[in-house]
Amino acid sequence: IDALLDRTSKVLAGETPLPKSRSHLVYDPDQDEGEAEDLWLEVVQRTSGWPAIAAAAVAWTAWLDLNLYTRLPWLGLIMAASILRARGLTGHLLPLAAGFKQSRFRPQGREGAAETLEGFCQVLEEALVIAHKDLDRLILARELMSRVTAKTRSNSRLPELVELFLSRPLVTVPLGAKLLKVTPKAIDLMLAQLGGALPRELTGRTRYRAWGIV
Repeated sequence: IDALLDRTSKVLAGETPLPKSRSHLVYDPDQDEGEAEDLWLEVVQRTSGWPAIAAAAVAWTAWLDLNLYTRLPWLGLIMAASILRARGLTGHLLPLAAGFKQSRFRPQGREGAAETLEGFCQVLEEALVIAHKDLDRLILARELMSRVTAKTRSNSRLPELVELFLSRPLVTVPLGAKLLKVTPKAIDLMLAQLGGALPRELTGRTRYRAWGIV
């Protein structure tokens, strides 16, 4: 995904993408999707001057029409979300795939331009509702954890751990120790400091424990 996003950014910037090795985690080894990718990127380039929502809607429709990555059909919505972000409409990737599941719009391939745009807007509206709920959850979690960090010393690393929780879907002790450059024991102590403000534990296992705001 990151490789294709990078390639899209290069095309939007007018650069020539360099060929890269293809991961079997994304690509079907029995299909050569390079030509379809190029056709899709041409659509993205042609609509670069369009309003962001219209460009993203057309890009998603083209993705479906070209039947790209049949094993991972939701990638098309991620790419549409990346266009919205690249055009400055959003700061993060919107959960368009989740919005599509909540919406009633199901493209049949026979829709006109107006119907396609209206359907994509329905998906976008549902994604915004989900994103706002996630944002409210993050704000609440931040407020709870900030009450604890307000009582810590100025040299405490606990505020950095809080920011880590807010920026990652899940946090483990080894991950926190690596990114904050402290010992795993220090992370354990900081987790204990958070007490009731600690985000929910996601695994429930003693060998591999992870916490996250979900």
